[in-house]
Order: sequence, then C-alpha cells, then structure tokens
Amino acid sequence: MKKKTNNISNCPVFGLYRVSRILMRTYSQHLEAIDLTYPQYLVMQYLWENNEASVDEIGSVLLLDSGTLTPLLKRLQSKGLLSRMRDTKDERRCIITLTPEGNLLKAQATVVQQKVIQHFNLDPNLIKNLSTVLNQILDISQNK
Repeated sequence: MKKKTNNISNCPVFGLYRVSRILMRTYSQHLEAIDLTYPQYLVMQYLWENNEASVDEIGSVLLLDSGTLTPLLKRLQSKGLLSRMRDTKDERRCIITLTPEGNLLKAQATVVQQKVIQHFNLDPNLIKNLSTVLNQILDISQNK
C-alpha cells in the first residue's frame, strides 16, 4: 500500500492555523488558574499595555466585532476587572479602563505567559523572529 502524501502540511497557512490552535489551547489551560478565557486574556493584555482604550480600538487591534467583544467586556466587568463608561466628549464611544483588581491580575498573567514559553521550550530568538514575520504579515494586510 502506498503512503499518502500530505500536501496540506506543506502549506504555511495550514501550519499557522495548527500552531495557533495549539498555542490557544495551551494558553487556555494555564489561564484557567486566573479565570480568564484566551480572548479575555488578549483584551486584558491590551489594557495592561495601554491603561484604557475605546471598544472600537480594542476590536480593531484584536480583530473582534462588537457582537463578540461586547459580551466579553461585560463578563470582564462582572468579574470586577474593568469598567466601561461613555466618553464624555462623544457618548457613542465607550471607554474601557482597568480596575485595581484588573491591574493586580497582570502579575499572575505574566506567570501564565512564562509557563507557555517554558511549555514549548523555545529559543527566545526564535520567538522574536516569528513575531517579526507575523507583524510584517499584519502590516501588509492592514495597508491593503
């Protein structure tokens, strides 16, 4: 019997898809300890870097539509990690800010990221190079 060839595994996009699924699953396992889902973690990560942001800004950066993002933000608010308030200059805009509890969670989340990196035992230079390539792809897609 002939061995089947697997052309799909030669496709870079398929490799990215599989790796992203594995990474999200690994992150999710570690994030359970701090009661965050992976998408919630991404929102929190963005807020830890920026202190506050509009819903539109978060959605644009994370490529999430408001139908996905609004319930996610409400869950984070119900956990006491962030607050949502209308912009005083433009009531159509909703501004998201971290609560003190949300800020405190950053230390625990940093440990999660370290555990994921250790899980895969990857060379830091490889991670840096991969980030560079992925950011180049994002830049190209956003400029089209």
